[in-house]
Amino acid sequence: MLIRSPEVIGRDAELRESTKALDSALAGRGGAVFFVGESGIGKSRLARELAARAAGRGARVLRGSGSAVGPVVPFRPLAEALFSLTRDSEPIDVGDLGPYLPALGGLVPDWRTGPADDQAPPLLVVAEAVLRLLTLVGRAGGCVLVLDDLHDTDADTLFLLEYLVDNLGSARVLLIGTIRDDASAAHDIARSAARHGVCSLRTLRRLGRGDVHQMVAACLGTDCEHVPDATATHLWQLSSGIPFLVEELLHELIQDRMLTEGPGGWHLVDRSAGTVPAALVTSIAARTAKLGPAGADLLAAGAVLGPRFPAPVVQRTVGADDRTVGAFLGSAVDAQLIEPDPAAIGWYVFGHPLTVEAVLFRLGPTRRAKLARAAADAAELLYPGLPGDWCTRVARLRQLAGDRAAAGRLFADAGHRALAAGTAEVAVGLLDQADALLIESPDLPLRGAVLESLVHALGETGQTDRALALASRFSEVGLFDRAAVLHARLAWAAQLAGWTGDGFAQVTAARIRLGPTGSDRQRAAVDAVHAHLLLEAPRSGHTAEAGRLAAAALEQAERHDDPAVAVQALLGLAAVADHPAVARDHLERARQLTETHRLPLWRTHVLRRLGEHAALADGDTGELELAREQAERGGAVAAAHAAEAAAILHGPVLGGDYGGSEQRLANLAAGAERHHFEAVVRRTHLIRAVSAAHQANRAGMVEAITGFRAADGDHHPDLALCLGLAQAFCALLEEDHDRARRDLRLTRAHEPGGSPLAGRHGIELLLGVLADDLGPEELAAAAAAEESSFRWNRQFAALAEAVLHGRHGDTARAEVAAKEARETALPYRMAGHLGARLVAEAALADGWGDPVTWLREAEEYFHDAAIPAVAGACRTLLRRAGQSVRQRRHGLHRLPRELRDAGVTVREYDVFQLLAHRLGNTDIARRLLISPKTVEKHVSSLMAKTKLPDRVTLFDYAAALSRFTSEAGPAD
Repeated sequence: MLIRSPEVIGRDAELRESTKALDSALAGRGGAVFFVGESGIGKSRLARELAARAAGRGARVLRGSGSAVGPVVPFRPLAEALFSLTRDSEPIDVGDLGPYLPALGGLVPDWRTGPADDQAPPLLVVAEAVLRLLTLVGRAGGCVLVLDDLHDTDADTLFLLEYLVDNLGSARVLLIGTIRDDASAAHDIARSAARHGVCSLRTLRRLGRGDVHQMVAACLGTDCEHVPDATATHLWQLSSGIPFLVEELLHELIQDRMLTEGPGGWHLVDRSAGTVPAALVTSIAARTAKLGPAGADLLAAGAVLGPRFPAPVVQRTVGADDRTVGAFLGSAVDAQLIEPDPAAIGWYVFGHPLTVEAVLFRLGPTRRAKLARAAADAAELLYPGLPGDWCTRVARLRQLAGDRAAAGRLFADAGHRALAAGTAEVAVGLLDQADALLIESPDLPLRGAVLESLVHALGETGQTDRALALASRFSEVGLFDRAAVLHARLAWAAQLAGWTGDGFAQVTAARIRLGPTGSDRQRAAVDAVHAHLLLEAPRSGHTAEAGRLAAAALEQAERHDDPAVAVQALLGLAAVADHPAVARDHLERARQLTETHRLPLWRTHVLRRLGEHAALADGDTGELELAREQAERGGAVAAAHAAEAAAILHGPVLGGDYGGSEQRLANLAAGAERHHFEAVVRRTHLIRAVSAAHQANRAGMVEAITGFRAADGDHHPDLALCLGLAQAFCALLEEDHDRARRDLRLTRAHEPGGSPLAGRHGIELLLGVLADDLGPEELAAAAAAEESSFRWNRQFAALAEAVLHGRHGDTARAEVAAKEARETALPYRMAGHLGARLVAEAALADGWGDPVTWLREAEEYFHDAAIPAVAGACRTLLRRAGQSVRQRRHGLHRLPRELRDAGVTVREYDVFQLLAHRLGNTDIARRLLISPKTVEKHVSSLMAKTKLPDRVTLFDYAAALSRFTSEAGPAD
């Protein structure tokens, strides 16, 4: 049984517009709708759907179709449609047509009134007769005339079609036509009518990936969750988004048991193997036959070259002359087998990938290999040096021709190029193919070069386990002299994934290979990665040793002109630098090296580190996002994950957008777990701890810190962030300032090598000043450190300065410092309000700033954020200052801000909402289970608080505000 989708997918806009046309027709304003598109795009399916909707509303549906099979039959689609009127149980009284009835005798014999050999009436009379008949049919409940495949119909039908389209305006009739999008008279008629505004012309596009996913699920009678993304994506790529091919592919795949249903949903057994639907093979064969033998040869040569091909290579492959090639290209385009590639002159693309497969399917292995060999020779002649993707193309042609050695060399060259261009993921695929083809090659240096590049590419793409598995093959290809560098590459791959144990093991293996006589250049490669590993597993003295190794590696790398190792060493030196400015200098030197020597993968790592410095300096994560995007484009998965982790922490988490960070963090954690990136997994636990802490969620914070410690975090420098950026802030949000200061003191043991955001340069300064433990001199000395100028820290350091100035009676300088603090805190919503709450008492006591406004804003933020301790502290301070305090009842957050500011209560808002429907007191009372007198009291209060003169005005205001809040979403 064939598989068909029970619903129309991805055509919402077309259905919406067509339904409007149907509505108009049924209301007496007739018209026409034409669906245009390539074969299989769903024109007829959409027409059937619209006709079904019309039938469901009582309209009479007439159907006919053009045909390219057999001799031309005049009026075929119209006659087929009208025949149904003579077969229906409710025949039409055609007597009302009067003198026009005989004109229909040529279409429907039942209505013939004269001899069969009577002279045919003029076409114009026939057209008017059909129009009057359709008007008669539609008089009761409306009429829909569906004419399929109008591109395959006769000239007489097209004359009637044009007449009908121009004259249906006053009838309860909708004409629906389907037309293929190639050149045809029917298409011309539809376009002309659309230009004159007498019809709707909808060109159907191919379905997107999401639409195909929905369609596959619908065909299989399930939901999208039970069709994995990989399965849907594969079907989308094979079908190119053509609905007919989606259904045909599903049928073939299920029939061949290549698509099976299991506990986790529907899965493809082998995604590498496509399947060509029999219906498509038959269709392609029929269209190819029309090209003639020479055209078929040229089409086969194009298919061997792939989904897109240049005409000159095809011409040289088969040895055809210019005239033959020109005729072939025109005919193949007309047959919708190929189309010009708009991106390149002289290039052509097949309609969809399965067309290529269908053409190749009909070639025998010998013919296919011969064409591939000829095409490879032609490409090498026409494109010397095989620039761009020609190296990969010719490698595949040589492989198809059976020349494994030549194919392996070309795949290796293409893989090296891809790695040099920074596309690590592409490089892995190409180098894997080279490695498989060269496995028995006697060219050991070539095999060794492939392994070296493959190790590098696997590490960058997060396939660390695969990279480490290659270590056993180093000696197999005779790489004793280069083994140390290969082990260093493996150590780097392990370091990127956070596999420090494996990394140290590879460093040990590399040093054994080096021995006492190893070259300085190879030793530099080992020293550089060793420095990074020491920083990931810090112990006493590790930081100093890492700095020594990185400096030695840089010196040797510069002496031997090894820019990649120099960049690696500079990254290590930046990590151990005592001063942020020094670290930035190292990173800028590294960036210049990557750009001078065109090292895009190393540039990604440098940009990520520069992005972290930018985020620390001013809170801007733009550079981090750019680094992540560049890493993702190149398939550098490890660098992309590291950049994303930093962007989430410095962006939405510190910015107070915890909901916005939640899904990104979940995706990051899932990816890190999938690739076994232990360092990133540990980092996600840290970010979760900070996010939970900044929402006063101690249980969530503790759980995340437990996960951090379990991920080998007990001795990691980031433990300081768990204590200072997480635990201390959680305590502050619980109004436990003593506990916060204890947590901050604990960070000192873990800070070396860690983040400057752990507290010593920011929040700890403010708490020390508030506790009167820091005076002006101590604060000035601490604030002089560059780390205190980082934006997150500066907001607290500036507040500390404001408190000290105010304490010493210098209110003007206190005002300046407070203003700086508030401006600095703009990216950090929660921290800004927390800082205001912390200094408000001092500001009230010493008479500087605007503490009442700060407290009101902070109280509202923390109340809405469900952090009652700080909200309560704000209310207490407001009361002490003699200020009125807003009533806080459950559900108050639902009120629009203008009503909250007016002092409207939750119960009054319940009444207000019902006033929007202009209900009386009795109806409102019945709904809210209160008395009408109480309702009247609330209405009076609402008028007083909103300053509105009467109940009618209040009604209007309630209705307007109700519409606004429903459109804008929930109140903030």
